[in-house]
Amino acid sequence: MSGIFHRVSVRKYQNKLVEEEKISKMLRAAMAAPSARNMQPWEFYVIKSSDKLSMVKASGRYTNMNAPLAIVVCGNHDRCLSKKDNDFFIQDCSSAITHILLCAESLGLGSLWCGAYPMNSVVNKLRMALELDEKIIPLGIVYVGYPDEDKEPRTQYNEKYIHII
Repeated sequence: MSGIFHRVSVRKYQNKLVEEEKISKMLRAAMAAPSARNMQPWEFYVIKSSDKLSMVKASGRYTNMNAPLAIVVCGNHDRCLSKKDNDFFIQDCSSAITHILLCAESLGLGSLWCGAYPMNSVVNKLRMALELDEKIIPLGIVYVGYPDEDKEPRTQYNEKYIHII
């Protein structure tokens, strides 16, 4: 449980590649996430190619991180519950992203979640960069690497947001 309280958003990374074994563990953790009716609408695009990574980094206003690895987490419209309104792909893929972030922390890696959906400009740039079909909806980019900054964990606990009924 300490990983939950030690995870921070890392924006500066060392010039060191993430090992395949660690990438595999993060993807396994992502797919261990809960999913509405177990539809598992997620698709994971692991970006290591410097050309594609540059395109992903240029997709949004705040997405240009120096991480050596990006995982673009997408929802597959064909695996959503109703297939017409995308139902719970946001919750399912968000949970998968959270699992990636926590797994990265447990492996001594830093990570950062940058949103894509519902920002059409970012979604469209990612679709073009990764040559995605229209049924694939990029929800977010997770940057991963070895941190090149020391950040103190912080608590955001605030009792005024708790309502006991």
